[in-house]
Formats: sequence, C-alpha cells, structure tokens
Amino acid sequence: MATSGRADDTRPAARAGETEGGADAPAPGPLDSVLRPVRAGNGFEEALEQVLQLLRLGLVPPGERLPSERELSQHLRISRVTLREVLKVLQDQDMVESRRGRYGGTFVLPRTAAPDGSDELRRRIASVDLEDTLRFREVLEAGAAGLCAEELTADAELRLRGALDATQGARLEDYRRQDTLLHLTLAELSGSRTLAAQYAAVRATLNELLDCIPLLVRNLEHSQQQHAAVVEAVLDRDADAAREMMREHCGGTAALLRGFLA
Repeated sequence: MATSGRADDTRPAARAGETEGGADAPAPGPLDSVLRPVRAGNGFEEALEQVLQLLRLGLVPPGERLPSERELSQHLRISRVTLREVLKVLQDQDMVESRRGRYGGTFVLPRTAAPDGSDELRRRIASVDLEDTLRFREVLEAGAAGLCAEELTADAELRLRGALDATQGARLEDYRRQDTLLHLTLAELSGSRTLAAQYAAVRATLNELLDCIPLLVRNLEHSQQQHAAVVEAVLDRDADAAREMMREHCGGTAALLRGFLA
C-alpha cells in the first residue's frame, strides 16, 4: 500500500498536557498504554499498528464504539485525514464498521472465531518465538507487580480493586478482555510508561494465541485465585510476594499454551 506523502500528515508530539488547539490531553488509562504519538515518516503505518493492537487486546469489545476521531488523533498525534485512512483499512478487513447519525461512530465488529484445535495455534505461532515471548511477559509482569506494591497510591488502589472486581464478575465470553484489562492496569500502575507499552505489545501477541484455545472453567477459577493473591500482595505492599505470585500466574498460562502445542 502506497504511503508517500503521509509523513506530512503526522503532527509533532505536543508538550506534556497539550494537544491540538491547546485542549487538554486525553486522561491516562488503558488506551494510554497502547496509543502513543507516532513518529514522523511512518504515521499511517504506525497508527494502523497501534489501532490493530487496540483491537487485538480487546480494549474496545465487539459492538462498542471506538474513541472519537478527535480523541484518537490526539493520542496518536496524526491528522484526521491519516486516521480516516487507517479506519478505512480496518473497515475493508471487516474489523470495524462506520455508522452515521446522532449515535454514530466507528464500531468494533465481532471477530471471526478461530478454528478449533491446535492446528490454528500452530499456524499463528509459526512467526512467534513462544518461549521468548513467555519469558519476556513474565519479566514485565513480575516487575510491574513489584513496582505497584512499592508505590501504590490510594487512587491506584481503587483502580486495581475495580479491575479485579471486573474479572470476577465477567461473563465467560468477556473474561479474556477483563483479564487483559487487569494486567494492563498493573502495568500502568507500575509508574513506567515504557514498561506498560511493552507489556501491551506482548499481551496482544499472547491474546492472538490464547484465542485459539478454549476457555476452561477450571483454569479460569484457578486464574482468578491467582489474580486475587497478586492483588492482595500488592495492596499489602509486599513486593516480593507480588512478584512471586505473578511469576506463578504467568507460569500457568505458559503451561496451558505448551499443553495445547504438545
């Protein structure tokens, strides 16, 4: 796909707290870990990569509306012309649809279910170094849990409790999205934007693989127990316990993926 001339559509990154027209920057949150100002020269390509990651992470569930063009363009620091080209690609791939009217916007379409069994998992994993991805994920997650336990504020504590509660009350079909949001919240509350961004990327890769295996009720129950233990350790400000519980939790996901590949 030709991209000549798009570099001019990419706006320079604004100063902290400043966006187009002097408006306040979008509030920090899950989108902040995924959508970042793109670099001049590859504005279209980098913006497409980040919005695809947003969809792969399930931060906007099927049937829900994407953030407005204004908000997305502010996060990415690109023109609306470039953003609309990105959204057109996603429409052509049947990943989103545009609706007009008072309640219109760009809405996420349900993803086509992956074929059952391990064949699809093996196909997707062909371009992924699984062991490296799992190891990197564990390092990021354990580090984030430890940092959260050391630096958690009262406001952050409320966010973390809310994210945990959302996983516990999630419907089966929405569980993976809420699970992702809980882990992203821990990454964000670590205080490191770089760590949070790296975790969002590795989690998107893992979700592509996890989507190929069934949701097992027994596994989800165990996962929930581990989530609660991690959060409890963080709230107790016990960094060592938080890191250890997170390593154990990551090990369970790794074992599950390895099992379906065996």
